Amino acid sequence: MAQSVIQVDAFTDRPFRGNPAAVCVLPGPADPGWMQDVAREMNLSETAFLYREGDGFRLRWFTPSVEVALCGHATLASAHVLWSEGHLPSAEPARFSTLSGPLAAERRGDWIELDFPRAAAAETDAPPEIVTALGAPAVWIGADPDRRYLVELDSAATVRDLEPDFARMASVPNHGVIVTARADAPGVDFVSRFFAPNIGIDEDPVTGSAHCALAPYWAERLGRTELTGHQVSARGGVVRVALAGERVKLQGQAVTVLRGELVGAAGAATR
Repeated sequence: MAQSVIQVDAFTDRPFRGNPAAVCVLPGPADPGWMQDVAREMNLSETAFLYREGDGFRLRWFTPSVEVALCGHATLASAHVLWSEGHLPSAEPARFSTLSGPLAAERRGDWIELDFPRAAAAETDAPPEIVTALGAPAVWIGADPDRRYLVELDSAATVRDLEPDFARMASVPNHGVIVTARADAPGVDFVSRFFAPNIGIDEDPVTGSAHCALAPYWAERLGRTELTGHQVSARGGVVRVALAGERVKLQGQAVTVLRGELVGAAGAATR
């Protein structure tokens, strides 16, 4: 039996911008090996799999090489698919059970708001290989609870112009490196990029989960709890953030760009 797959560009309102994610709405649990094979075949930074469970949906995310505990853009894409493809009434929140606990998404006009855990970074001494791999001096370095380094650089231009040494970066055990700086354009508070060669993604176009660390970092420095971030990858994307206690509200837009079928590729149902 064919399994439908939908590709969505997340954190953008235009096709071929933002971060693409594949979404498979399943009839029930599937074999993790099959899900990993599908993610490898899709070859996107993330493929999401979800199915009905109780009053919500079980949601899992896979890169082409590993399963991850949290992904913002594929959650945004999943909520978009549930509403746009008729799996969930448009006025009803999307609720997910995940490896990172319960998550939720709600529609806010043309935007989708995600409720994610806060992941503030604590200042640390990063391995010298990280700074060498970036090729730019750091203003501040910290690490968040998800083992990602957060590195502030001296300017937005430096962030945009980085050409990291991914092989050197991958030599240090970590779940990614977030680089950031104050924005130099109106309507935006900070810019960022995200590199994760250790999990098969040299550069992620737009990373919702990274903003769980970026939001508290820039809120403290700019003195505001509601901010707008621009991830300045080649595709680019905008993420609105707001602190809410131990949670972070992330807002983004999404657009469907492809509908297809995985012919004869249904995975054996397992838990």
